[in-house]
Amino acid sequence: MEDRLRGDQREDQTRPRDRPIWDLRQTLEFDPLPSGAAMVLEDLLRQMVREEVERSIGLIPRNLERQSQMQIPSSPEIPLYQLIFKNQPKTPIFAGARIQDHEGSPLQIQLVVGPTRSPCSSPSPIKIELVVLDGDFPSHDDWTSEEFEKAVVKERTGRRPLLSGDVSNITMRDGSTTIGDLQFTDNSSWIRNRHFRIGVRVMPGINDRTFIKESMTEKFTVKDHRGELCRKHYPPVLTDEVWRLEKIGKNGTSHKKLSESNIHNIQDFLKLHSVDPGQLRHILNGVKDRNLERVINHASKCDLGDKIYCYSGQNAVKIFLNSICQVVQITIDGFPHTIEELPKNYRDYVRQLVREAYQQWNNLREADDVDANVALIQSQNLVQTEAGQVQWYQNSSQDSGIIEFKGEADEGSSSNSFQFDGVSSMEWSHEFNQMP
Repeated sequence: MEDRLRGDQREDQTRPRDRPIWDLRQTLEFDPLPSGAAMVLEDLLRQMVREEVERSIGLIPRNLERQSQMQIPSSPEIPLYQLIFKNQPKTPIFAGARIQDHEGSPLQIQLVVGPTRSPCSSPSPIKIELVVLDGDFPSHDDWTSEEFEKAVVKERTGRRPLLSGDVSNITMRDGSTTIGDLQFTDNSSWIRNRHFRIGVRVMPGINDRTFIKESMTEKFTVKDHRGELCRKHYPPVLTDEVWRLEKIGKNGTSHKKLSESNIHNIQDFLKLHSVDPGQLRHILNGVKDRNLERVINHASKCDLGDKIYCYSGQNAVKIFLNSICQVVQITIDGFPHTIEELPKNYRDYVRQLVREAYQQWNNLREADDVDANVALIQSQNLVQTEAGQVQWYQNSSQDSGIIEFKGEADEGSSSNSFQFDGVSSMEWSHEFNQMP
């Protein structure tokens, strides 16, 4: 019996493990064994079942991995698109001041095709966000999203977020968006390299994020907002306070003298310089000539705009002035003339009109009928001379009058008055001389 049992055990050990269990059960039904042999076979059967189950479980992860690779495509190594800043920010940048590009416009972000960087649009709106990056990032051009994330700079403990305004959840439509409100709340002096960058990326959690590469601006320094309070403007604008000009300190001696003379902004400064530069020099009597020249040169960089103002004298004489009280055109009885066409005495009368217009500046009306074909004569500073003033006396005829010059007349003249006939189209008659 024992020989038979040992023979059966050897046969069980050589039997293939994938043999159906029902074969063994069928054999036992027709060939019963003693109880001892049955116990041995029971242990052997349990071991075989356990091994089969473990082998089947081991195949499951490999099958799932194979199915996962078939269903989920791998991400491309090079993103198909990229976000870019159309223009770089205008520097210097001050904490608390609105950030603009170097053209003075709000920052604009565009979507471009990665390899060619040509502008494109997306079929659906894209949610993007702005972040602050360390100025030393990146060290190479092929940065990854993980490296970009590690370079993000957070605010100092207890401070507000570094960027405020239009920062997160910005919707980009048609491949472009404008950031109208953006400021730094802190300077960059507390980080090692003292430089920041502004980065832009697709909002986390967006499905297409891996296909759109991030972008960033050039590095820059963010200065404390207290520096903005005394910063000069380049170029200045007419509405800037006068201390924004070079060599004029805020609340300094020159600033106080100008304010006492009702010179509050750069437009006031330039108007007085056009009408009476001697008076301006008298106000700034403590400023060296070299420094005064720098002040005037800085102020002259202003954009004068296209507004023209009209002031009327007697007998259909009108002068047209730009925003800093410079004569751009003269009309007599509706006919345009330049200052060079007029006799000296009549030019003095125009100078008097300019001074009157300066004194009544707030009451001038804006002109809309200036002849565009007449060349501007802004280079002419029509300043009151020491020779005296000019008086106009209207005759009974509506189209004629007499201009009397109070002061020294031209050399060789026997009188200091002449008559003008408006109908004769600039035919001047003089008691002692004929003027074409």
